[in-house]
Amino acid sequence: MGKVLICAAWPYANSPIHLGHIAGSLLSPDIFSRYHRLQGDEVLMVSGSDQHGTPITVKAEKEGVTPKEIAERYHEINKKAIEDMGIEFSLFTKTHTENHAKIVSEIFLTLLDKGYLFKKSTPQYYCPHCMKFLPDRYVEGKCPTCGNERARGDQCENCGSSFEGGGLEDAKCVHCSTAPEMRETEHFFLKLSAFQKPLTEWLAGKEEWKNSVQLFTKNWLAEGLHDRAITRDMSWGIPVPLENWEGKSIYVWFEAVIGYLSASIEWAQKTGNPEAWKAFWTDPEVKSYYFLGKDNIPFHTIIWPAILMAYGGLNLPYDVPANEFLTFKGDKMSKSRGLSIDIASMLEKYDADAIRYYAAINMPENKDADFSWSEFVTKNNNELVATLGNFYHRSLSFTHKHFGEIPEYKGSAEEEQKVMEAIAAAADEVAENLEKCEFKRALKAVMDFAQFGNRYFDGCAPWSLIKKDKDECGSALNLNLRIAKALAILSNPFLPRSSKGAWELLGYDNSIYDEGWASLNVPLPEHQKLRSPAPLFTKMEAIVEETNQFSGFSSLNLKVGKITKVEDHPNADSLFLLQVDIGQPIQVVAGLKKYYSHEEMLNRKVVVVSNLKPAKLRGCESQGMLLAADAGEELVMLLSAPEDAEPGEAVNSGLPQGEKRIEFKDFQKLTLRIGTIEGNKVNIGRELNCDVKEGEAGKVAVFLPADDAQEGLILRTASGKAVSVGSGMPDGANIR
Repeated sequence: MGKVLICAAWPYANSPIHLGHIAGSLLSPDIFSRYHRLQGDEVLMVSGSDQHGTPITVKAEKEGVTPKEIAERYHEINKKAIEDMGIEFSLFTKTHTENHAKIVSEIFLTLLDKGYLFKKSTPQYYCPHCMKFLPDRYVEGKCPTCGNERARGDQCENCGSSFEGGGLEDAKCVHCSTAPEMRETEHFFLKLSAFQKPLTEWLAGKEEWKNSVQLFTKNWLAEGLHDRAITRDMSWGIPVPLENWEGKSIYVWFEAVIGYLSASIEWAQKTGNPEAWKAFWTDPEVKSYYFLGKDNIPFHTIIWPAILMAYGGLNLPYDVPANEFLTFKGDKMSKSRGLSIDIASMLEKYDADAIRYYAAINMPENKDADFSWSEFVTKNNNELVATLGNFYHRSLSFTHKHFGEIPEYKGSAEEEQKVMEAIAAAADEVAENLEKCEFKRALKAVMDFAQFGNRYFDGCAPWSLIKKDKDECGSALNLNLRIAKALAILSNPFLPRSSKGAWELLGYDNSIYDEGWASLNVPLPEHQKLRSPAPLFTKMEAIVEETNQFSGFSSLNLKVGKITKVEDHPNADSLFLLQVDIGQPIQVVAGLKKYYSHEEMLNRKVVVVSNLKPAKLRGCESQGMLLAADAGEELVMLLSAPEDAEPGEAVNSGLPQGEKRIEFKDFQKLTLRIGTIEGNKVNIGRELNCDVKEGEAGKVAVFLPADDAQEGLILRTASGKAVSVGSGMPDGANIR
C-alpha cells in the first residue's frame, strides 16, 4: 500500500465544462484514482476551477457583471457536473481563495528572495481606444509560426508556439478591434533560462512519458528557455504581494499550476491534519501524475517543474500523461469557439456511465479523436448493453430465479482453475495498461473479458443443466458469478455506477473498495443472498439531433457584423469596399451599390459568413460575405441582425459552428430561405415546422436541411434573437 498524488488540469470558470474536458483531462485521473484505490493505495486527487483567467473577465464584461460573479457561477455549475459524472476528487476547489492566494504569495516571495524573480520593463500591448494594457486573451492575431488567425497574445493554441509582447501579426484588441500599440510597463519575470540545464537533465530520465509529451517538451528546450513575465496589468487575480504594485496581479499561468499544491494544503486542513499534504509532496517515493490536454504540456513539463526546482523540497512530476483533443466534425471542442457539448445537457438525457464509456473507449490518448452521436449510440447499444450488460443480466437473473443465492461450487478443481486463470489474466492485462495510463487498452481488456463471460455462459448452457442436475448447474453459475464479480471490480474505474449496481446485485452490503483488487482471487461467499436483478444499462434510440439534421448549417461560421466604413471599389462600379467589425476588422467586397447608398450601409448590423476562403474580387481581397435575401435582380435586401447584437456575436441558433474555411461553392449547396412567422410555424410558400418562440413575429431567415424538408432552423444569434429582413421580401426568397 502506497501513496499516489493525482492532479487534474483546472478548467476555466467562464462557461460549462464540455465533453472535451471530460475526455481530455477529467475522466482519466478519476479512472487512475479508482484503480489505485482498489489496489489499496492512498490517493490524493486535486483540482479546481481556474477563476483568474482572462476568459472570466471577458465573459464578465460581456454580461456587465463582476468577474467574481462569473467565476463563482460556473464553479458551482462545473463542480456539480463533475460530481454527476461520478468523478471523485479528494478536493475540487478554486483559485479565488485566501488559502491559494497565501500559498502563491509565499512561493512568489521565496523565489524573489532566492533571486529567481527580477523586475524588467518591456513593451506590452496597449489599446489606445480602451486605454488599458491588454492581457493575453484580450489580444488576437495571426500566429507567425503556423498562420492561425486566432492566436492569443502569448500563445497559439493551434501549434503551441509562445510569443513575447508584439509577436503576433495583425494584432487587434478583442473588445474594439483596434490595433494595439506597444508601450513600456514594468513586471516581474521568472528566470526560466536558469533552468535550461536542470530541466534537460531531468527530462532525460522520462523515457516512459508519452512520445508527444516528450517531443513537445524537448522542442521547447531546444529553442532555449527565455525568462517569462509572471505579472500583468490587471486587477482581477492574486495581487502582487509587494508595496507600490497596485493594479497588477500575478499571471494566471504562474499561479494556476501552484493550485495543485495549495489544493493539497487546503485538503489537509479540511481533514483536520494540516501537515497531511507533506506526505504526498515531500516523500520521494510518492509518484505524482498530472492529467491535462496537450495545449497545457509546457506549463506542466517546463514551467511548473522550474518553479518547484526554484522553491525546493517538493517532488517534481513523475508523469504527465497529456491527452490530445476531442474534436467534433474535425474541429477542436472549445468553449471560446462556441464548439462544445456541455456535460450538464448530456446528463439530462444520458446515463453518466454511458458517457464515461464512450469518452474512455474514444479517448484521444495519442491522437485527436472525433466525437460522433451515431457512434455514441452504437457503442452504448452494441458494447455496454449487448456485451457487458447482457452478461450481468443473464448470469444474475438466471441464478436469482433458480437459486436466489450464490450456489455452492461442487465442480472440478480443473474447471475452477480455468475460470480463475481467465480472471487473473484479464486483471493482469487491465492493471498493466492502467499503470501505464493506457486507458483505452485497459477498457478494451475489460470488454474482451465480458465477451469471454458471454461465451462461457453459453458453453455452460445452464438452461439445459437446470433440468438435468441442479448441483452441476449451481456450480456452473457459481463460476459465472465469479466472472460477474470480477467484471464489477475491473470495470469500476471506468463505470462506477453500474459496477456498484452489479456489486449490490451479487448481495454485497459493503463497498467494492472494501474488498478491492485483491478479492479477484477470492471465491464468492456461498449462500449469500442475491438481490432482485435489474438491467444496469439502457439501450438508446438512434439520436436524430440538430447537429445531424442541420449539419450543413454547422459548417458555417456566421457572425454579427457592423459596417464601419463604406468605400467605392476602385476597379468596379457596382461594388462596395467595406470594413466590417465581426469582433475583429475584416474587409468585404459586396455587390450592393445598386440597392443601397453609402449612408444606408454605414453602421448597419449585418450577418457575415466569416469562414469563407478569402477571394480577390477585381483586385481587392474579400474576407467574408454579407447575407442578403434575393427575389430577382430588382429586389435584394440585406439580412438584419438584432440591434442589440454585438459585433462578433455568433449567429449559430444554439449549434456548434464550423471553423474550417469553406469554398463559395460549398455555401451555394446550402438552402436558406425567407419566411413569415405564422403561429408556431414559418411560411416559406409552404408551412415549415420551426423553433418559433412565443411572441415572435415578422419575416425571418430560415435554414433548411434540404429543399423538401418539413423542418427548418431559424437563424438566431447566440442570445436567441432571430435574424430578420424587410417586410417587402416575399416568402420563399433565397438567401445568398
